This record gives sequence, structure tokens and C-alpha cells, in this order.
Amino acid sequence: MDGKKTDACECWIAVVAGALQGSDGRWLMHRRPADKHHGGLWEFPGGKVEPAEIPKKALIRELREELGITCSPECISPAGFAGTDIAEAEPALVILLYTVTGWHGEPEALEGGAIGWFTPAEIAGLAKPPLDCELAERLFQNL
Repeated sequence: MDGKKTDACECWIAVVAGALQGSDGRWLMHRRPADKHHGGLWEFPGGKVEPAEIPKKALIRELREELGITCSPECISPAGFAGTDIAEAEPALVILLYTVTGWHGEPEALEGGAIGWFTPAEIAGLAKPPLDCELAERLFQNL
């Protein structure tokens, strides 16, 4: 340690994402709007954890804002995580992936982009940001 105080918020950003599985076994993916970073790529829906917010509550908020659905903490379970190396991006990102086993409402893309339901094999073939590629691989190898 060099004795300097470091603010963790400047070093990395926590992001939450939800893996929603439909009753037919397919999984929901969100296509990012074209004008956003990684525009046009498919990802698990979610977003940044706000200061003083715990990850599960952040995911509930993000799913409500992005997809118009509500879910309870009891329906959300940790599934894995992926992160960038500090050398790759400043600040680094850490995505916490959760499986979501139940929700109320019909998911729709409220913030632009699109949504779709896919099998794990179809998701493997989608163009995705690098961290979502890692998350999908880990999620589906454990099923």
C-alpha cells in the first residue's frame, strides 16, 4: 500500500443483471439501443447499482425501469459474476448476475432497444458485450 486513500467508487462500478427464464425454457435478452455503448449487442437486462443501494434492490429497480416488471427478493438468486481488469477499462466494471425465477407483468423494452427470448444455444450465437459472453457461458454450463 502506498498510503493513499482510494475511493472505491472511482476504481470500479457495480452492475447487476438478471437472467429471466420463461416457462418454455427460453431466456430473456435485451438488445442495447444503437446510440448506447455496445449499441446493438444483446445482454442480460440490468444496470448500475446506485450509492447506498444493495444489489438485489438495484436489480428489482432496474427490471422495473427497463422491462416494466416487478419481482420480489425471494425470486432472485446469485448466479455468478464477471469483471473487467482495471487495465481494460477505467473504471473497471463488475457485473453481478442473478437468476430471476418469478415476476409480475409482461417484459417489454421500455428504454429502447428490443427484447427477445432465446435458448442457450441461440444466446451463444448472439453478438454480446464481452462480460455478457462470460456470464452466459458460466450460467449455461451450470444448468
